[in-house]
Amino acid sequence: MNDIHFIDTTVRDGSLSLWALGMRTGAMLAIAEHMDRCGFESMEFFGFAGYLKYVKEHKENPWDWMGLGAKKFRRTRLRYHGGLASGFEKIPRSVRLLMIERVVAHGITLTRSSDPWNDYEAAAIEIDALKRLGMDVVINIIYSVSPRHTDEYFAARARQAAAIEPHRICFKDVGGLLTPDRTRALVPLIKQNIGAIPLEFHAHCNNSMAPFNYLEAIKLGVDTLHTAIPPLANGSGQPSIFNVARNAQALGYRPLVDLAAVKPVEDHFRFIGKLEGHPVGAQREYDHAQYLHQVPGGMISNLRYQLRTLGMEEKIQDTLAECGRVRAEFGYPIMVTPLAQFVGSQAAINVITGERYKEVTDQSIQYALGHWGKEAPAVMDANVKDKILSRPRAKDWAKWSPPDPSLPEVRKKFAAAVSDEELVLRVIAGDAAVDAMLAAGAPKEYLSASQPIVRLIGELAKRSDCSQVYIKKNGLSVRLEKRQNFSRNQDM
Repeated sequence: MNDIHFIDTTVRDGSLSLWALGMRTGAMLAIAEHMDRCGFESMEFFGFAGYLKYVKEHKENPWDWMGLGAKKFRRTRLRYHGGLASGFEKIPRSVRLLMIERVVAHGITLTRSSDPWNDYEAAAIEIDALKRLGMDVVINIIYSVSPRHTDEYFAARARQAAAIEPHRICFKDVGGLLTPDRTRALVPLIKQNIGAIPLEFHAHCNNSMAPFNYLEAIKLGVDTLHTAIPPLANGSGQPSIFNVARNAQALGYRPLVDLAAVKPVEDHFRFIGKLEGHPVGAQREYDHAQYLHQVPGGMISNLRYQLRTLGMEEKIQDTLAECGRVRAEFGYPIMVTPLAQFVGSQAAINVITGERYKEVTDQSIQYALGHWGKEAPAVMDANVKDKILSRPRAKDWAKWSPPDPSLPEVRKKFAAAVSDEELVLRVIAGDAAVDAMLAAGAPKEYLSASQPIVRLIGELAKRSDCSQVYIKKNGLSVRLEKRQNFSRNQDM
């Protein structure tokens, strides 16, 4: 009986895909020790997108989660997601290296990383730097659908990925576009071309087929799968651990996870979701339009919001159709950050102005110049590239290169007392946001839904913002009261 291992994505990709990173630090800390007992081989713990969200919106210090949270995991190897990536922003490399150095200092020594073009020449430079900082690296091969993304393409990219000697390789279906047929075709092809390097499988449920594809991958010899715990599973996230583990068992495999231990974690996150109004991940219906535009689900919501603010929400379907056209003219980039956002922004402008490429974004110019990947200028439609680069400001961008100050040069902009971790946050999120975060104080504390009444009473007793608590349920009532100058003799 073959063993199947699981990488848990609940608090990273699950929170990102389904709750827009709405998970608070306290909500994760309250259940962390229990998650450590579930039997996951590894757990995605934090990713670059979280820095901005936690600092600017939650007013919580992400280093609190990495510091306090990491100490609660003694059995499960934790993962930082994204390597040296910095999303849309050109963060100085010296700061990104410092960021990883601090992550490693908290005991997080494994990362999963991508190049949005599956460019392993570029990825090799990043992997070398990450290894020198103490990180093992899982490198993604990202799936996409286009005339360019053929079997031969994936075979070649698999060989290139293996050649840079990562810790592991992960076949990643970020758009939920894989079908069982394509899974059966590509998994053996990738395994054949990566040799002895272990292969993981990570897929999103955008188009309902990921749970079926996981079973096909298992039958083809993939023994490490990325799953999430409901209510942060399914939807646009990963398949449910309960579903995949039970189906694997039905096929005769042994899932290495304690589902009885996972259940209280599910209960906790359902409690948090209901408390704070977050959605519950649910299985989606098949939508063929997804293959035409390939826009990620969260980005569709953002496009709809932008159009609504302009009074043009009825243009959303036109914008999605235009995304498909722009993507083709841009040379079929894989629809991942930041390339998907470049395509979506330009498509929206084309629809809003009523004339294609009448106005173009700075990112479209940068894309056409190769600032976001050397492959882009080579694969773009020549006429579209000329139209984008014909405007005057393209000449300025052609001379531009991202500033790359040293760490001492970056430090000169901030007070001498700023710690390394605070420096990283100030560069990424800005002084005003970090000052507001620090002023907000420690993150809010949460109780776990699995904790007994004794723990509940103990925690309530610590609170300084109330003097009386009255609980009544099914005929049973409990009253807690704090009294000034209380002594045992006074109540006798």
